[in-house]
Amino acid sequence: MATPLVRQHKIKKHRRQFWRFQSDKFKRVGRSWRQPHGIDNRVRRKYRGNQDMPGVGFGTDKTTRFVLPNGFKKFLIHNEKELEVLLMHNRSFCAELAHSLSTRTRKRLIERAAELDIRVTNASARLRTEEKK
Repeated sequence: MATPLVRQHKIKKHRRQFWRFQSDKFKRVGRSWRQPHGIDNRVRRKYRGNQDMPGVGFGTDKTTRFVLPNGFKKFLIHNEKELEVLLMHNRSFCAELAHSLSTRTRKRLIERAAELDIRVTNASARLRTEEKK
């Protein structure tokens, strides 16, 4: 099984979710973030002691963006040709089989991935039910 080339820890600049201003105060105001537009809004004006607004500075570092907890980046696979693309990049990318694939196709792709030493994140998906019979 291939191991990731570099294991780096993701640095989270803002751990909690950004909640909409006053969503804790009123039931009618949902939690999902909306940009405040009021002329006197203290969150928009970034007064000290108020909640943060999402901005470009809170973005994930370019080197660790899209990296999964197993150390790989995800690559969606629909057919065998796409699996061959990962031949040179099997230490930085892992395959994820598309949900629309049949069980027969999944088996074939998983066997081929084992030959090419490519990690498949959802290798056991849809195969469990067949083994129980």
